Amino acid sequence: MIKFGSGNLRIPKFEKPVYCVAGGMTDFRKKYHEKNTSELCTMALRMAVEENDLKVEPEEFRRMVNWCIYSQFADHFGDQLLAAAKIHDYLGFDPLGNIEVKTGGATGGSSVLSAAQAVASGYANCVPVVGWERMDDVSTKVGNSYIASAACKDFESELGWMYAAYYALMAQRYQYENQVPHETLAKIAVKNREYAYYSPFSQSPGKYTIQDVLDNEIVSDPLTYLECCTMSVGAAVLILADEETAYKLTDTPILLKAICGGSHTLRTADRRHMPILLLPNETEETYKDYFAGARQDWPGFSSFLASRMASYLAYNMAGIKDPVEDLDLLETHDAFTISDIQTYEDIGLRPYGRGREFIESGEAYYEGKLPTNLSGGLIGSMHAVGATGIFQMIEIFWQLQNKWAKFHANPEMWTRFGKKKPDDFRDLQVKNGKRGCAISHAGTGSHVTCAILEKP
Repeated sequence: MIKFGSGNLRIPKFEKPVYCVAGGMTDFRKKYHEKNTSELCTMALRMAVEENDLKVEPEEFRRMVNWCIYSQFADHFGDQLLAAAKIHDYLGFDPLGNIEVKTGGATGGSSVLSAAQAVASGYANCVPVVGWERMDDVSTKVGNSYIASAACKDFESELGWMYAAYYALMAQRYQYENQVPHETLAKIAVKNREYAYYSPFSQSPGKYTIQDVLDNEIVSDPLTYLECCTMSVGAAVLILADEETAYKLTDTPILLKAICGGSHTLRTADRRHMPILLLPNETEETYKDYFAGARQDWPGFSSFLASRMASYLAYNMAGIKDPVEDLDLLETHDAFTISDIQTYEDIGLRPYGRGREFIESGEAYYEGKLPTNLSGGLIGSMHAVGATGIFQMIEIFWQLQNKWAKFHANPEMWTRFGKKKPDDFRDLQVKNGKRGCAISHAGTGSHVTCAILEKP
C-alpha cells in the first residue's frame, strides 16, 4: 500500500505570477495534406500574435521571446526526430533555447507546465508553447498502434494495440462497480459533439441522439464509434508571460493560477490499493461505506490516481474548495466517454461511484453549474495529441476574456477553414466566467496535468 509523506503532498507555488496572453490554433482535420507541419504551426502562431488584440507588432513580439516549449506526442507520425528544432527554426525563434516535451496524451498540458515553471522561476518572461500532431501520414490502423505504444507494451499491447480496447475494459469494470447504464455514457458523446457543431475548428461535430450513439458501430464493447475521440492533424499555440510582460502585450491577460502534474504506473496491473487521497471538498466520512459494495480497492482499474494527484495539488495551489462551486467552466480529456465520467470523480465533481450524477444533473451543460467541454472536447473537436492540452487551455482563455464569439461566431473564421457557419449557430460564451480548469491526460492514466486559469 502506498503511503504519502508530507514532502509528496507539498503544494507547489510560483515565485512569480504567470499569465496567458494569447492563443491561436488551426482547424483540426483527419487529413491536412495541403500544409506541412511547419505551416500549421505558423498558422497557429500567427493567429496568436496577430488576432488576439496584442499591443505590439509581430516583429516586436518576436524580439520579446526568450524561451520556447514544443509539444509533440510521437516522432513516428512525422518520421522526423528533433522535429521541434525544425519548427523552432521555421517560426523564426532560432537561436533561442528550446525544449520538446513528451508525456503521451498529456504532452500539451505538460508543455504548458514546463513553460509556466520557466516564467515563474524568472528563467524567462515570454514563452510560446507550440503543439502539433501529424497523424495523416499513416493509416488509422498504424496510427492506433503508434498511440497504443504509450501504454505498457508488456501488458496492454496484448489487448489489441488500440486504446479503445483498453478503455472498453475500464468501461465494463466501471459499469459493473457503479451500475451505470450505457445511456449515461452516451449523453457525454451527444453533448460534446453538439458543442463541436458550433466551432469552426472542430473535426467531428454533429447533432445526435442518445439512441444514435447506442446504435452506432461498436469499436470495442461497450464503446461505439461516436464515443471515441478523433485522430487529428493540427496545431495550437499558447503564449505565457510574467506580469510585467503580460501587460505590455495585452490589456486582458488571464492568470494561470495553478498548473500541477500527477502520474501513475504505466502498467495498469501494477496499481496498488491505497487510501483515497481526499480533495478539499471531501472528508473520510465521504467514503465510509464506499468499499462495502462492488468496489474493493482504490484506485483500482476504474479510477486515475494521476488525475486525483494533479487536481489535489492544483486545487490547493489555487484555493479551490469545491470545484463545482468555484469553477465556471471545465475542459476534460474526453478521449472516450468512459474516461470523461471517470474524470468527474477523480477531480471531485462527485464522490467516487457517483460520477453519473454530474452529467445527469445537467450541471455539465452550457448554462449549467459547470459547463464542460464547450469546445467539443476530444470526441467532437480534436485530438492532435501534442496540441490537445494547449487547445483546451486556449478555449478557456478565450472564454475568460469574453472572446469566445470573436473566434467562433465570425463567419470569416468558418470560411477560412472551408466551412459554412451553421444557420442554427449557438453562442456558447459563458457569462461572467472568472475561473476555468483544464485536464490533460495521458494513456491509461500515466500522466495528468490540472490547470486553473483565472481572471486577475
